[in-house]
Amino acid sequence: MITTRAVEPRDHATICDHRYRMFAENGASIESLDAMREPFAAWLAPRLEDGRYFGFVLEDNGRIVAGVGLILLDFPPHFLHPANAERGYILNVFIEPEYRGQGLAKKLMELADAEFRRRGVAFEVLHASGMGRPVYEGLGWMVMPEMGKAL
Repeated sequence: MITTRAVEPRDHATICDHRYRMFAENGASIESLDAMREPFAAWLAPRLEDGRYFGFVLEDNGRIVAGVGLILLDFPPHFLHPANAERGYILNVFIEPEYRGQGLAKKLMELADAEFRRRGVAFEVLHASGMGRPVYEGLGWMVMPEMGKAL
């Protein structure tokens, strides 16, 4: 039976593992993933402790089989959220391969929506993988243009 709970500091290693595997499945090089591993772990730990990183995991008999991370971004009021100076950011959505296709991603996104609403957030964003994009579009997410540049 699948159960839901909020992420906790004890989930640090699992969240790090999910992030690594998520990017690996989407074609990131082992070298770049290995370079990310330690800095991400160091970034995540204090945020899990103080609640700046929050979210949910789904468990099957105590084993984490899916998860979603959430953070708040300081963002100026925008025409899509004119009265709110922050955005909810969704990251690290991961479903164990053998649990995919069972609606768990939809469940995680519903939990994320509800948590952001509870916190008064009017707009949320994420970066979608090719695998995730149809799920998000099916849940009413819009594709927005974005540019980036690594320095």
